[in-house]
Amino acid sequence: MTDVSIILGSKSDADIAKKAIEIFNRFDINYDVNVASAHRAPARVIEIINNAHESGVKVFIAIAGLAAHLPGVVASHTTRPVIGVPVKAALDGIDALLSIAQMPGGIPVACVGIGRGENAAILAAQIIATGNKELERKLADHRKDMAEQSLQDSQTLF
Repeated sequence: MTDVSIILGSKSDADIAKKAIEIFNRFDINYDVNVASAHRAPARVIEIINNAHESGVKVFIAIAGLAAHLPGVVASHTTRPVIGVPVKAALDGIDALLSIAQMPGGIPVACVGIGRGENAAILAAQIIATGNKELERKLADHRKDMAEQSLQDSQTLF
């Protein structure tokens, strides 16, 4: 069973997907990754969504730049949560950020920061953890580790 489906608008978005994959591997979350452009391969996008529904996907992550319609297209074909990750391809990624964040009423897409694949993965994990105590514990431990790292960084600053 796949928990998260990651869809990239282009192969050039792979580095952002790798950030999410590192998080999913750390938390033992099952995922798949596909490339499908909302504009150049819309039928493929719908096929991926339909296959994801059959495999029990709980959350979609859609990574896209420029016009960044992919997250919205995914959201329009599912009632499952969709997290959009804007890519810095032009206009410093602001164009993609606004395209993802400004969805019409009734078709929401959660939007993380530009290039923040790791935040998309953490958010997806938090959504899944609402029904998974073990994953909830792993997320809490991750937060503790980040706090400890911050303290160590402070102590070694100068």
